[in-house]
Amino acid sequence: MSTLDGTPAEGTRGLYPFLDEYEQRTPDIAEAETEARRSAVEKTGEIVRLRRRMGEESAAELAACAGRMAARFASGGRLFSFGNGGSSTDAQEVATAFLHPHRGPALPALSLTDDVAVVTALSNDVGFEVVFSRQLAALGRPGDIAVGLSTSGGSANVVRAFEEAARRDMLTVGLAGGGGGRLTELFELGVLAHLFVVPSSSVHRIQEAQTTLYHVLWELTRHALGPAPIPRMHDPG
Repeated sequence: MSTLDGTPAEGTRGLYPFLDEYEQRTPDIAEAETEARRSAVEKTGEIVRLRRRMGEESAAELAACAGRMAARFASGGRLFSFGNGGSSTDAQEVATAFLHPHRGPALPALSLTDDVAVVTALSNDVGFEVVFSRQLAALGRPGDIAVGLSTSGGSANVVRAFEEAARRDMLTVGLAGGGGGRLTELFELGVLAHLFVVPSSSVHRIQEAQTTLYHVLWELTRHALGPAPIPRMHDPG
């Protein structure tokens, strides 16, 4: 991957630092392939170990969170997900997993980054830190679920969204990385009901582990709901 001026992208260098060495001399193809294979195996081992650790340390909390989410869905609650950048993509996948599952009943879910017009209007007219909280203020209600993702745990708009969700008696579920950042503070204050922190400094490993976490939450929530159909939501009009 290169930037517009043709120089290698910093992100690529971070993923494959050994490539710099090959830029300085004529590469030996076999040696390059061996090093690429070694790097891939190393990264695969890292995420497998990280996922296993999260499973061992968070199993009880995941089950408890899924049980509470199931209870909210069973009572007509809806799920709202949000995040920035790569976490925005994950937020969209969270909503898709619940709303369009490959098996089982569909559950009402919406990613707050889906509506570009709303996100850009709020960013331009008010400020980017309110793009999620303003939507929750308009759409959220007691009994709903707010799921926010942040690799650093420090995204101001994610923090503001959780504060708004807590004021509206929504079930708040956070996914973070590293030390948890500001989301750890919200959890300690009781603003966040559940917080899952991936203990890694690598954004790539954090997001890979978070993908596993929210899919496990979907599986456990579906299991907790059982075969009973989800009640139809009342038309707010």
